[in-house]
Amino acid sequence: MEREIVQLGVQHRDRAVATLAAAFHNDPAMVHMLPDPHSRARRLTKLIGWMVDQHLRLGLVLGTPDVSAVTLWREPGMVHYHEPLWHPGALRFIPIFGRHLPRALRTEEGISSHVPRGEDWMYLKMAGVHPDHQGKGLGGAVIRAGLARAAQRGVPSVLETATPSNVGLYQRLGYSVISEWDVAGGGPHFWTMTTA
Repeated sequence: MEREIVQLGVQHRDRAVATLAAAFHNDPAMVHMLPDPHSRARRLTKLIGWMVDQHLRLGLVLGTPDVSAVTLWREPGMVHYHEPLWHPGALRFIPIFGRHLPRALRTEEGISSHVPRGEDWMYLKMAGVHPDHQGKGLGGAVIRAGLARAAQRGVPSVLETATPSNVGLYQRLGYSVISEWDVAGGGPHFWTMTTA
């Protein structure tokens, strides 16, 4: 059965943030960067809000019509985009990460250094299904929709995950592991994967 996947817009923003924040609450990378379980939900909502806003502005946000599954993509030309580290907007990260900001910076540095060079990719930055809707095939459907766009552009896709159980899912969707690495300072193990 083909599931409907749509491009999400600003009208979906808050539901997309809520879905991704719930989906990533126990993600190994998020737990490493936001280790306090009592404040993680609040901090994660702020972090993912920034990410969704950035992708609504500069990338592509795909999901189910009810926003129970969401993916954030960077299209060719924006794969390696980063806001300058020291700019007025960077102050937003202090209340999000607090004293764990160095962990977040090391995690982001590790991710950036393992994304393959060049801009001819569709970069899957984040994919999540709300916990109430997991196990229904929604994650695979929304990722396949992004991969179809990559195929239309004639480019492969790249992603990274720190969740061991995701590796098999992504392999079934056509990705293969190109590197495994650990975040410096005792951080989580990551897999970088591509469809190339």
